Amino acid sequence: MDLTPDQAAIAVERNDCPKCEAPAGSACRTRGGKTATKYHTARFILVPALREELDVLVPEDRGRGRPWKQGPPVEAVPAAAAAKPIRIGYARCSTAQQELQSQLDALEPVCKRIFSEKISTRVKTRPKLEAALKLAYDIKEAAPDQEVILTVHELKRLARNAAELMTLSNQLQRAGVQLELLTGPLTGIYDPNGMGAMFFAVLAVAAQLDRNYIREKTLEGQVTAATKGNHGGRPKVIDDDMLLFARALKDKGVPVPEIAKKLTIKTGKNAGQHPSVASVYRALADADAATEAPAGPDIIAPRRPTRVDLTGPGSGTDPELMQRLTRQVLGSADDVVNTLVEESEEQTDVVAALLAQARHEGEDA
Repeated sequence: MDLTPDQAAIAVERNDCPKCEAPAGSACRTRGGKTATKYHTARFILVPALREELDVLVPEDRGRGRPWKQGPPVEAVPAAAAAKPIRIGYARCSTAQQELQSQLDALEPVCKRIFSEKISTRVKTRPKLEAALKLAYDIKEAAPDQEVILTVHELKRLARNAAELMTLSNQLQRAGVQLELLTGPLTGIYDPNGMGAMFFAVLAVAAQLDRNYIREKTLEGQVTAATKGNHGGRPKVIDDDMLLFARALKDKGVPVPEIAKKLTIKTGKNAGQHPSVASVYRALADADAATEAPAGPDIIAPRRPTRVDLTGPGSGTDPELMQRLTRQVLGSADDVVNTLVEESEEQTDVVAALLAQARHEGEDA
């Protein structure tokens, strides 16, 4: 900053504050009605010499921290045209193990203020990105003619899919904020107005293609590792050798808690420790279930016929039909019936007696 603190304060106070609506000639104020510690960003960016400053402090003689009082009015001056664009940098990596310094090194030469965070793009709320966007929107709202650029190292630091990037590009378009990419196939500055809207659509497609490429390569790597016996995931707490030893001890009658004390984990963060009793129980149960003989095929017994009660002709409930059938049967089997009748006269067989009775009834009819 080429201005001294007093000169900066005078230059800032020649403009009304868009944030707290403090009139020209007065310091900014807080919501509690006190004099602010520093001028609001939306106010000091109206001064070309202060547009790249992080903050501008309010001098002590303005009553900083005390109840706000309006100063003497001064003639407001129109904001000067923007001499150079304001770049707001944003850097991000997904996990704490990834390094962030390379992005910061690329952003520091061109950006006055940089927001950085270590957070995955799968998290919908990214505080530092929202803070960078808010600052860009505030600057653009306070000085519509000021050129504001959101600068990132590469496109995937903003979003990992087309839907999210299109939402962000729409917000930048509405606010009139430009986007700058320092590396990648689409390096450059993209203005959201006019033909720049087409480039934002291209950026969205490029982000989706890049995401699909990363996913395909990841799946190929997993398949290749699986063919070599590395299936990924957490290492086994109880390997095959430990399981064989545990089963041998169990067959000898050793209690499971004692077995757990005799085993030692070989790999992982718990290497050198004993597995828990629950892990031993689970491993033994899984081994027993895997070695059980497969059950034989189910034997399906024949189903018993279902009894059906019929009514009507032929069902035994029609008297005329039954009499006619009886006459026909008895008339065609006279020899058999006569033999049975003769036997019924000599014996007391119930069946023969009934047949004899039916014979006499047939003759009477």
